[in-house]
Amino acid sequence: MKTSQFLLSFLIVVAAFAAGRYAFPTSTAPAAAPYETTVSTTETPVSNRGSSSDPGSLSAAEALAYTPAELHTIRLFENAQPSVCFITTKTQRRDFWTRNVTEVPAGSGSAFVWDDEGHIITNYHVIRDASRAIVTLADGEEYEAELVGVAREKDLAVLKIAAPRKALSPIPVGSSSDIRVGQAVYAIGNPFGLDQTLTTGIVSALDREIKSQANVPIRGVIQSDAAINPGNSGGPLLDSRGLLIGVNTAIYSPSGASAGIGFSIPVDVVRYVVPDLIRYGEVRRASLGIEFYPRWRGPGLVIDSTTPNGPAALGGVRGLSPDGRGNRVLGDVLIGINGKKVETTTDVFLMLEELEPGQQARLKLLREEREVEVRVTLGSSVE
Repeated sequence: MKTSQFLLSFLIVVAAFAAGRYAFPTSTAPAAAPYETTVSTTETPVSNRGSSSDPGSLSAAEALAYTPAELHTIRLFENAQPSVCFITTKTQRRDFWTRNVTEVPAGSGSAFVWDDEGHIITNYHVIRDASRAIVTLADGEEYEAELVGVAREKDLAVLKIAAPRKALSPIPVGSSSDIRVGQAVYAIGNPFGLDQTLTTGIVSALDREIKSQANVPIRGVIQSDAAINPGNSGGPLLDSRGLLIGVNTAIYSPSGASAGIGFSIPVDVVRYVVPDLIRYGEVRRASLGIEFYPRWRGPGLVIDSTTPNGPAALGGVRGLSPDGRGNRVLGDVLIGINGKKVETTTDVFLMLEELEPGQQARLKLLREEREVEVRVTLGSSVE
């Protein structure tokens, strides 16, 4: 009896299962596992590089896989990454015993593409003392670099590579005039030789001052807490739109590694310096046409000599002159420019940086124990 009941129940279950399969056939495609997404290995290039997170261009898989903040950072990096370069430098060394000259690695750093003519921007200290520099683009292709110009006082250098235009992706340039403390920043570079590394942070402070390679202050420097390590020098600092706002140049760290205090040269300085480096090989500055040195006692700078037919000479400025016994007689002492006090050579450098060739400047001079003022028309440092 029990056996017949069991067989009857089994037949009912089998019949019900067969009827269900016939009435509701299954799809031929296997069902996806929960939360599993399929992401294509290739993407359509983004045409507008300034927009780093366009919701309309996201696939459904991406929208589910990442948060909006993550998607923004991912797109920003993908848009900016083709513009970032890796620089390796070589230097020549002579063997002490054989006197043979060999080329050895000197260092590495970061850089970025400035324009489609092959100009590459980096820090001066990255290529300082190098006999050769090799630029590696984001696609892995290496190019021998030619030095175009340097600005030691701004720690900037321009190189040029003979790469095809289609291989060059100039970085979008922003402005540093409207940066605010607390805004997000993104640093891309090659710390410790690890190329195409992204770090993020915020602007920690503005208007910092650091010493350049020429021992002259660089003012208006951006401080951020984005991790910047050896090898990041010369790489771009970007805002949340993916626009260049600075060039990573230095860190403050007892250990030499990132301690959360990094410094970047503002992009407005870069925009001022780079065109001159490309055109002249150096920064075209306002010039007084004088040689001077600090006084032993008292304020101001002793004017040693003036350039013949230069701005100061034409304005009547006097340098040292010999007397009948062959001694050098004091001429003028520069104590002010345009109403600002002059005490060091750095003061003169920074004051002239604010002026353009062709402008007039008022020089306050100490002449024979009397203060006099003369007007001069500034010349150019590249004339």
